[in-house]
Amino acid sequence: MLPRNTLFPHVIELNHQARRRIGCCVYLVFDDAEWALLDIGYEDSVDEIIELVRQLDFPFSKCQAIVASHADVDHIQGLAKAKQILKAPVLAHPKAADLLEKGDRLASFAEIAAQNIDLPMPPVEIDRRINDGDVIQIGSLELQVWHTPGHTDGQLSFRLGELLFSGDNLFRDGCVGVIDAHHGSSIVDFIKSLERIKQSDVKWLLPSHGPAFRKEDAHIDRTIARLETYMHMADFGTCAVDWPLMDEWEQELVEGRPPS
Repeated sequence: MLPRNTLFPHVIELNHQARRRIGCCVYLVFDDAEWALLDIGYEDSVDEIIELVRQLDFPFSKCQAIVASHADVDHIQGLAKAKQILKAPVLAHPKAADLLEKGDRLASFAEIAAQNIDLPMPPVEIDRRINDGDVIQIGSLELQVWHTPGHTDGQLSFRLGELLFSGDNLFRDGCVGVIDAHHGSSIVDFIKSLERIKQSDVKWLLPSHGPAFRKEDAHIDRTIARLETYMHMADFGTCAVDWPLMDEWEQELVEGRPPS
């Protein structure tokens, strides 16, 4: 058996446990023998993750849930396989659940023809649809469900005391999850979600990619300020709320103003 290398009390992150990058962050939250997984990653990493769980001496029969933070292929392609092995219920936000049950390849980024990305997306039955304010019970622990849309419309975060499993909302370098119209992204919602995280009294953010880090208001403020500029840039297409240059141009046309 492997010694358990906890990131925080009751929390093991399986890349951290393995001491190398397997894929997205996969959090194992446990209380005594009961445990749950937050995300699972790509299908080809499932065997390694499950073997790690076995070597950490967590009984498969005590898995309370496999939870999808959202419906991106790099987080959930392995859900169907993991469910088959662990015989555990799969939980997701209703908007993510619809995509997962259909095996939607476009909205999940499993298929991006322009970049020759062509990945399978095995459909998986969702046993419980969870939303803001719900609670996931793991032994005596209670994971509070937050709906934090922006990156996707079905993005969830999960609070455990002073910890927030924050999904693709914010990373240690100030980056955020990809913003894409095909993805259901909303910059306005993204900012609201970051404001909610900032205003909370959580102390640590445990993202879906990269290392955990201490929550700092100034760090979040810088990211919000950047996103606020995105709302008015053509770079972000229909994810932007407007493009001020078009208003300026219209005024110049009315005035007959020559180039300057």
